[in-house]
Amino acid sequence: MEDLEQFRIEVRQWLEANCPPSQRTPASPEEQYWGGRNATFASGDARVWFERMLARGWTVPEWPREYGGAGLNGQQARILKKEMVRLGCRAPLYGLGVWMLGPALLEFGNEEQKREHLPAIAEGRLRWCQGYSEPNAGSDLASLQTRAEDHGDHFVVNGSKIWTSQADRSDWIFCLVRTDSSARKQAGISFLLIDMATPGVSVTPIKLINGSSEFCQTFFDNVRVPKQNLVGVLNEGWTVAKGLLRHERKLMSETADTVTTAAHTPIECARRYLPFADGRIQDPLMRDALARHEMQMHAIGLTQLRILEEARTGTGSGATSLIMKYCGTEEEKRKYELMMAMMGSQGIGWEGEDFDAAEIDTARQALFTKALSIAGGTSEVQLNIIAKRALELPGVI
Repeated sequence: MEDLEQFRIEVRQWLEANCPPSQRTPASPEEQYWGGRNATFASGDARVWFERMLARGWTVPEWPREYGGAGLNGQQARILKKEMVRLGCRAPLYGLGVWMLGPALLEFGNEEQKREHLPAIAEGRLRWCQGYSEPNAGSDLASLQTRAEDHGDHFVVNGSKIWTSQADRSDWIFCLVRTDSSARKQAGISFLLIDMATPGVSVTPIKLINGSSEFCQTFFDNVRVPKQNLVGVLNEGWTVAKGLLRHERKLMSETADTVTTAAHTPIECARRYLPFADGRIQDPLMRDALARHEMQMHAIGLTQLRILEEARTGTGSGATSLIMKYCGTEEEKRKYELMMAMMGSQGIGWEGEDFDAAEIDTARQALFTKALSIAGGTSEVQLNIIAKRALELPGVI
């Protein structure tokens, strides 16, 4: 514990000395740096912040040093995240490569794939998107029909993917494809890495309820993919897919606890919009709702620490982590609903001079959080998984 406390002190001192003041506020979508072949920084300070974090291996702090990381253990990485949140530091690099593909490659990729792709992700040279869901394969993902035919030294891929986040701005896609149509659903699937610049790949953006177009439909028309881009074993990509989903659900479970996305916190929102008397929120219902949210956030944080400790000591069953994706994403939705309720009529601002940037951001983010309980497995499906695997209830799936 003394070593961790010393690490916390050193991290805090370094962040305070090296994070530019302009990088200590919530980043708008336009200010977030996702890397990639055509990426640009929103400002000189954003570039400085990224380069400083990259030099320490803190764009991917838990990855091994030889692949661009810092080799931090889970407890150290959590301390870094919490100290960044405490100071308001922006993430230096966003990306599905950082959060999902990289950890999956560390687990399932061969050495050549790790050497080729992991440093490029850590350094922000390539941006990745995810090709899982299809128009007729959402919650039942294993029914996917995008196929990859064996042509000797390469595959030929045909089909389409839906809800491909930021595919129109990505360089590569990690993709589930069917390589054996005669096998049972899960057994005939493989995991491929595909360069989006390959002839035959095309993308159509989809406009969302919050006004953005972060999701796309991606089409594959006779796309040639080299055999060396197969991750894991042929026809056993479902194993890789499940491993990657663990990292996606872990990320989403941590969203409410360690990721700064809101223009202001619920407590700051209460201070700005609600009447107080004798140092207390006058409205007892709002006071109770805010207290419940803060207690839930504290419980989520403590549970994340318990999961890390169980993983470190090898004493956990894994059941707790199954619950956290559901709890984290549902609480994130409740957080924005609470802030909109506090703001009253100012919480429904979409545009115009009557609303400031934080009010407009809150309304739009509240709509976007609805996607969190769908992505990575819907809350309904997740509850079934919890019932079966964590609570061992019969007959729910």
